Amino acid sequence: MHSSMSRSATLALGAFLAAIAQAQPAFPSRPVSLVLPSAPGDPTDLIARVLQPKMTERLGQPFLVENRPGGSAVIASNAVAKAQPDGHTLLLALSAHSINPIALKELPYDTFRDFAPVTLLARFALIVGANAAVRGSNLREFLDAAKAQPGGVNFASPGAGTLSFLVGEEINRREGLNAVHLAFKGGAPAIQAMIAGDAQYGALPLNLMGAHFASGRLKPLAITSAKRAPQLPGVPTVAESGFPGFEAYNWIGVFAPAATPQAVLGRLHGEFIAALAEADVRQKLGAVGFEIVGSTPQELGRFVRGEFEHWDRFVREFKIKFD
Repeated sequence: MHSSMSRSATLALGAFLAAIAQAQPAFPSRPVSLVLPSAPGDPTDLIARVLQPKMTERLGQPFLVENRPGGSAVIASNAVAKAQPDGHTLLLALSAHSINPIALKELPYDTFRDFAPVTLLARFALIVGANAAVRGSNLREFLDAAKAQPGGVNFASPGAGTLSFLVGEEINRREGLNAVHLAFKGGAPAIQAMIAGDAQYGALPLNLMGAHFASGRLKPLAITSAKRAPQLPGVPTVAESGFPGFEAYNWIGVFAPAATPQAVLGRLHGEFIAALAEADVRQKLGAVGFEIVGSTPQELGRFVRGEFEHWDRFVREFKIKFD
């Protein structure tokens, strides 16, 4: 009697577990959307488009790239924070993700609680570039000339709260240069302002400025990485230009909504890492100055917190205003 009861209980439990398994279809069960806070052509868009066919193939479902620019990356981030936590809606975040809690008084989500890190895909340095007509062939010469002619020096960025803005402000504050910040909605309009001469200089990605360096409309002055770039070996680092220890990178990471199951996060992490390892992906991203990382979720979580703490200290020390 006892054995038949235990057998029927085991069968009932088996049926119950099978029903749960069926209620949670294997991931992914439909297209996966990668939501971007940037416009087409920006670095985050570039990496998303390179990874898109690889992830479609690896996941066996369409991998969709959804551009939701604006609001200093808050629009895209909020959409993902509030999405179903099932792995089918992901955020491709950049440096603004860890700067927004400092720059903006109120956020409709919690940067550290509402997202589950998946992987830090890549990072890239910014190039401090200038209008071709300005004096100086590198950052040191440009700054010396700018200080000798006080007034009338502007720097462009894709908006307050971006890494470009903070790099410009850090150079200004450490150099004692009173340059005026001009904020634009994206990297392309900031570069157009530099070409037109409305802004004399700005710190932006190589993939947005490279063609203008080649045409001679802009000139590179320095790079924000710890070492010189192989694409621009003659361009000194900011650290070499009188700013010892200076190092800044824009980064691109993938996040899911906070309550996404661990098994789903693990699958996504593995597929992104495998896609990043493919030779043509490495070649395409390396050509425009991307340094591929492919971190663990834990490393990305620690990294975002570290970036927040670094810029929070800087903003407090120099009383930076974001408006």
